[in-house]
Amino acid sequence: MRFSSAVSRDPGAARAGLAIGRAARCGLGDQPADLAFLFFSAHYANHAETLCRAVRKELDPRQLVGCTGEGVISNEEEIEATSAVTLWAARLPGVQLTPLRLSVEQDGEKMTMTGWPDRFGAGPERLTFLLLADPYSTPVDEVLSLMADRCPGSSAIGGMAGGGHDVGENRMILNDAVYDGGLVGVAVFGPVSIRTVVSQGCRPIGERYVVTKAERNVIHELGGSQALERLQTAFESLSGEERRHAHRALHIGIVIDEQRNRFERGDFLVRNLIGADRESGSVAIGDMVKEGQTVQFHLRDAQSASEDLHLLLAADRARHKQPPLGALIFSCCGRGRGLFGRPHHDVTVIRERAGEIPVAGFFAQGEIGPVGGSNFLHGYTASVALFSEPGS
Repeated sequence: MRFSSAVSRDPGAARAGLAIGRAARCGLGDQPADLAFLFFSAHYANHAETLCRAVRKELDPRQLVGCTGEGVISNEEEIEATSAVTLWAARLPGVQLTPLRLSVEQDGEKMTMTGWPDRFGAGPERLTFLLLADPYSTPVDEVLSLMADRCPGSSAIGGMAGGGHDVGENRMILNDAVYDGGLVGVAVFGPVSIRTVVSQGCRPIGERYVVTKAERNVIHELGGSQALERLQTAFESLSGEERRHAHRALHIGIVIDEQRNRFERGDFLVRNLIGADRESGSVAIGDMVKEGQTVQFHLRDAQSASEDLHLLLAADRARHKQPPLGALIFSCCGRGRGLFGRPHHDVTVIRERAGEIPVAGFFAQGEIGPVGGSNFLHGYTASVALFSEPGS
């Protein structure tokens, strides 16, 4: 098992593709690549076919998956707001890789999803799905729901393509085909361990409460009191500087597994607070909520986001005998320099905690990853896939 990654800032698609293909192939020791991911800024969108052909000419991977991003991440650097392309390649002996291409058509209220392989879910194996999707044409929540029905227990990690600002402006790559919408990916099964770390970038504040009155995405009461009153209490528990951040960075975390004895980072599905009604004391959030669920308000800022990623990666390292050999990262376009005030934050943390391994990824318009054993679409998150030998 071997991994490599390469990056180019050459604005010429053919030259950039040849350069990173050659470098990635050398990093594998001239062994054939089984799986490769190609991430590129929107500068190459109109020349995606040229870029793809050049990469395949040099590397000839068994499966090639890729998309545009708001920026790209490669090894030691995060490249934002300029042309860049990165290629990540893996040699995975004995691993089964099944390509996936889904398209969705909407006719009024009727949605038709095509491309799901019938063989998925036919056996007892638990697959890992590495997914890239166009945010303008793909209802990822519905895709993840389909996956839960067809392949229970499987995990999914990935991101929503970026760089485009309307339907048809993003690019998705699957082998030698380039698409301007839908979903592409690969299902992985066999002798490889793919561990997922989903850092939602928040820390819990205040007390935990049971939802005692709710309707769809509106929470009326928490622990028998108005939800807005509980929110105000959590806000007042913050320091003066934290309050200044909280005006635009307060969220709510929903416990996924209510059977746990204690709840910590990683046990909450973090969702946006999208509104409040002072008259009724209700709070609206960015997801459905049910009475009886446990929730806690969360704060997101640069310090919390950095601490969360450090802690989750450190916990992963402590649980496993061997460090990972390679990693893919799908980081929200709301992170990066804009959040942390300096470049290269997320990839630096990965290499500090996981070792100086080949890393590649992109800044996404939404991140896919499991929380509490179920797969979700997130925002402001860093979703990391860590590859290692099986059983390590």
